Amino acid sequence: MTELIPVTIITGFLGSGKTTMLKRILQGDHGMRIAVIENEFAAESIDHGLLVQDSDEQIVEMNNGCICCSVRGDLIRILGELHARRQAGTIGFDHVIIETTGLAAPGPVAQTFFAEPSISEFYMLDAILTVVDARHAQQQLTAHKEAQEQVGFADRILLSKTDLVSKDELAALRQRLVAINGRASIQKVSFGNVPLRDILNIRGFNLNAIVELEPDFLGELGHRHGDGVQSFVYHQSQPLNLLQVENFLDAVVQLFGAQLMRYKGILYVADLPCRAVFQGVHMLMGSELGAPWRDGETRASKIIFIGRDLPQDMLIRGLDRCVVALATADSPVEVAA
Repeated sequence: MTELIPVTIITGFLGSGKTTMLKRILQGDHGMRIAVIENEFAAESIDHGLLVQDSDEQIVEMNNGCICCSVRGDLIRILGELHARRQAGTIGFDHVIIETTGLAAPGPVAQTFFAEPSISEFYMLDAILTVVDARHAQQQLTAHKEAQEQVGFADRILLSKTDLVSKDELAALRQRLVAINGRASIQKVSFGNVPLRDILNIRGFNLNAIVELEPDFLGELGHRHGDGVQSFVYHQSQPLNLLQVENFLDAVVQLFGAQLMRYKGILYVADLPCRAVFQGVHMLMGSELGAPWRDGETRASKIIFIGRDLPQDMLIRGLDRCVVALATADSPVEVAA
């Protein structure tokens, strides 16, 4: 089987420092060959001139549109062309980075790697990185739903311009970011400098990597700050009926898929010696068997939901009904819109 090419999505609101970080990555002494797909909303882009330093760097521009909507077909086409050229030996790269415009929600871009067989056959979505401007983030998060969604979809949140805010302001921002997305790690990035091991090949979207690579996965979340996007965690120590869970989540996705930005979890399933792990983006959901439960290990289900105006009480009640002691074939779990 051919090894999949990892893809990293870099997102963040206008002026957050995405291009500065990308330039640092491309200039780094790491030996990696990186192809870059950059998207500018304007008719002309200056980022290509800012980024390209030598003829070996592969930069592909996508102008005149938002990568999350009107030019998604172009993204599929470009990824296909890059793979064909790689196979033909005309270019060589080990990793792809997609830099979205600051006005884009990254969800539809991520969906491409779930929904398009021609893409998922050759590429693997490694992670979504969101750069957050510490100086202006509070205002941006309040005024722009796109800024909230960029944080909500993140596997890693990178705080830029932290030297321009006080410790108290930074602490308040961290609290708000955790309330929006409780599963993403948060770290500072100064003038685009960040260790590559923290942002590339981190398998942030890999189902079986949840436990190994995110030891603090699904920790305690902060309180909400009134943002439309929020996250919450469902905990259950009793074994679940897998069929009931699948049926319930299928129904939830049909009704609330547009609001569900990211959801992923570890399930303690009755009579199953290993974890069941799953994740989804909007209406696309995948699952597989995870690592075996170790002897003496506490078994429990943990699920995080990140989205806009989520029906939290209904989700909790529905999942509680999937506990083996309560779930039976003739008592389907109801989902209310």
